[in-house]
Amino acid sequence: MTFVRDMVPHMEYYGNSPSTLAESLHSLGSRVAKLRLSRNLTQAHVARESGASISSIKRLEAGENTSLETLLRVLSVLGLEGRLLECLPDPDVRPVERVRHGDRERRRAREQSTTTAKATDWAWGEEDDA
Repeated sequence: MTFVRDMVPHMEYYGNSPSTLAESLHSLGSRVAKLRLSRNLTQAHVARESGASISSIKRLEAGENTSLETLLRVLSVLGLEGRLLECLPDPDVRPVERVRHGDRERRRAREQSTTTAKATDWAWGEEDDA
């Protein structure tokens, strides 16, 4: 199960500050609550329509731990399910990447090496004879 906290990029992006992550979750929940209220919907109505529990809706709006599924269901009730995808770039639109990889689709990610290759101590041996 994916949680809303997992939607937020890794902690390195936030400078290892848990308070910033908590603030982001709180802001997300606050926006969901304001959108719900702007449509004059109760938490009970959103829970019923989304198939989630009222406590899940309350946790989401409070910026507490809830599932990604709950968020998506609530956004669907609010008519905003497509908007979440709009904030992510389309991964299929990468002309430069396609050219670089010969029009092949990337299937796997690889760890980036941060160290440079070390020169070996191996030598032909002619230097020792001189």
